[in-house]
Amino acid sequence: MLGAFSARAQTQFTYSTTCQNDSVRFEITPADLAGIDSVHWYFGDPASGSADTSRKIKGAHLYNTVGTYTVQLIVFKAGVPTTSTTSLTIVAPVIYDFGPTDQTICDSTTITLTAPTVAGATYEWQDGSTNQSILVDTMGTYKVKINGCLVPDSVNVFYTPVPKLDLGDSSLILCLGETLELDATAQNCTYLWNTGDTTPNIIVHSDVAMPSTQYIVTADAKGCGLYRDTIYIAFAGQQHPFSLGRDTILCPGESITVDATTPGATAYRWSNGATTPTTNIRSRWDLWVFVNINNTCEVLDTILIRFKPDKNLDLGNDTVVCKGETLVLKADFGTASYRWQDTSKQATYYVRQTGYYWVQAKVGRCIDSDTIHVQFEDTLRTNLGADTLLCIGEVYNLHPDGAGMQYKWQDSSSLPLFPVTQAGHYAIVATNSCGQSIDEVDITFQECGCQVYLPTAFTPNADGLNDYFRPKFRCAIADFELVLFNRWGQRIYYTTDPGVGWKGTWDKGRVPVGTYVWVMDYKIVATGEKVKKTGSVTVIY
Repeated sequence: MLGAFSARAQTQFTYSTTCQNDSVRFEITPADLAGIDSVHWYFGDPASGSADTSRKIKGAHLYNTVGTYTVQLIVFKAGVPTTSTTSLTIVAPVIYDFGPTDQTICDSTTITLTAPTVAGATYEWQDGSTNQSILVDTMGTYKVKINGCLVPDSVNVFYTPVPKLDLGDSSLILCLGETLELDATAQNCTYLWNTGDTTPNIIVHSDVAMPSTQYIVTADAKGCGLYRDTIYIAFAGQQHPFSLGRDTILCPGESITVDATTPGATAYRWSNGATTPTTNIRSRWDLWVFVNINNTCEVLDTILIRFKPDKNLDLGNDTVVCKGETLVLKADFGTASYRWQDTSKQATYYVRQTGYYWVQAKVGRCIDSDTIHVQFEDTLRTNLGADTLLCIGEVYNLHPDGAGMQYKWQDSSSLPLFPVTQAGHYAIVATNSCGQSIDEVDITFQECGCQVYLPTAFTPNADGLNDYFRPKFRCAIADFELVLFNRWGQRIYYTTDPGVGWKGTWDKGRVPVGTYVWVMDYKIVATGEKVKKTGSVTVIY
């Protein structure tokens, strides 16, 4: 459970722990996330150096020293900052032993767990209760925070219900060769039969006549008491082959008539209460029957009746998955045989690329199928470039590289290019189904003694006038690079020679009339200063 901070803050956020030497995670509450362009965390721990601040939406910091720290969050929405603060007290973890890690409670019993006494401390158990002690009456893992710091020890509590032992009729006479499983399975128990067996079930069988024998099972319900049941079984008569047939699977709405007719039968006892030679089943059953043969002994058999799931086969809605992830499709159609679009036959299918995927499931005579379209979308990687120093009077265009189709600038606009005309901190927030990506850049301006200019338009029509697009400069420059892009972001021209001009061609032809974006980098030889410029040029014929 996350800790909450004081009400002084304008943007609500929570913290995960107050423990010394543990990573404290800070998260803005969902109600306050909408409209955030960028954030800046200050963790109030200057001794940690550069780790004392973060620009991530979810902040995290490790406090090495016990004490009280002032945490500050600056949130930018539409370019407007708001500041929120809280006081966070970091404490040393309390070492305490609650006793056995695993404990058991029985029907109508409880245990009490008590946290160590710490003067003036606050307590918080995993269910949100705040007393020093907690009454345990349900199964679960119990742990407590003291002053917001989790005690390392915890207790796993298990529940043992009263076992309901039922070995069946108190007395049976089986025909020779019959086999009967006596099952005493119950939750959280150990077993001891009078035969010496310690398993939850045993098999009773004899090919020769045997007088009535007593079978007793004792179940120890993990300290909650001993429970017993008894049955008497004898073997007599002759061997009598008998079978209800094969297990079966039905489609919804179908029924089956199970026939136990056999020579010499004088009585029938079905698990569904029927006493006739046949019984009709319309639902799932582990159906068994005892058949009395010549009023001497009984034979028995069980048939499993299963139904195709009532729900239709469903792979889910068409979906978008992030690149690098794997989507697991589960047919989830019971004990069916499956066939996918690539002829594979497993119940689950691993999707790693865009496409249509279908599966057909067959349960007995019942067939169903479903199809899903999966599209993979790349994780966003926004990049505004490095912090940039420009000359006063220049216009610098920020490109939303790696931002996809849905993004906002720090002023909440969604311009395809953001023009920068004054110094400041600029940011972009991009979102898609894979999540959110944020990048920030600082732009500064200064007076420049050496300027390199590019024209805003030119006419590459071979008339000898203004046919080339190239820079103009009056000082020595080096490390020159010029790149031009079309409206779709494709690079259509690149040069490292400032004396070479662009003729308005691309891909062996002339580019159409329109506006093209350029990015220029160079170094002023006299000062060693590196300069980056961006702009646009219009091609006119």
